[in-house]
Amino acid sequence: MITLIGNLKGGTGKSTVTFNLALWVATRHNKHVIVYDLDPQATTSDAFEIRADEGYLPAIVPVRTAETLGTEGKNSEVLVDMGLADMAALEIAVRKADRILIPIAPSQADVWSTQRFLKMVSDIRGDQAVELLGVINRADTHHAVRETAEAAEAMQMLGNIRLLEPRLYMRTTYRRSFSEGLAVFEMEPRSKAAAEVEELGRLLYPV
Repeated sequence: MITLIGNLKGGTGKSTVTFNLALWVATRHNKHVIVYDLDPQATTSDAFEIRADEGYLPAIVPVRTAETLGTEGKNSEVLVDMGLADMAALEIAVRKADRILIPIAPSQADVWSTQRFLKMVSDIRGDQAVELLGVINRADTHHAVRETAEAAEAMQMLGNIRLLEPRLYMRTTYRRSFSEGLAVFEMEPRSKAAAEVEELGRLLYPV
């Protein structure tokens, strides 16, 4: 299955989500994983390079071009970190995706960006349906802050995207583990961040 992780707005955490999910599928789900890093910033590739330098396993070397996307075979799980600079690669990824996971930060700007991205996906795919999934990322940890709930309510009103119940919260563990080439469940197995990735992974990749 090809899962595209994308949105138009920067700072939604696409690379962090891609990195953690890829390692979750490889280690927890025991599936062969192929990662495409189509973002010119190559943040996902940087994290995997650090991982390789440190000798952590499994080692994954992201593919940096969309040319071979869709030729991987049924025994591999494919995750694509979308970039915006190469529109040709973006269109290939959107056309070939089996589902699109959209990380959404809790702000009105991110909701607007998601609406524009959904329109872009519709324009590219035409009448070819695709599963559209939203996940609130970098959610507020303080219950008194209303932005996360408001963003979730706004996303549920869009109608053509399914907002997933699991949320990834704004936690230092995500930043620290990513910079060290480790998934959150590898660095801090009993952390709240690890539990969040576990819940999301089990939902997206059921046994």
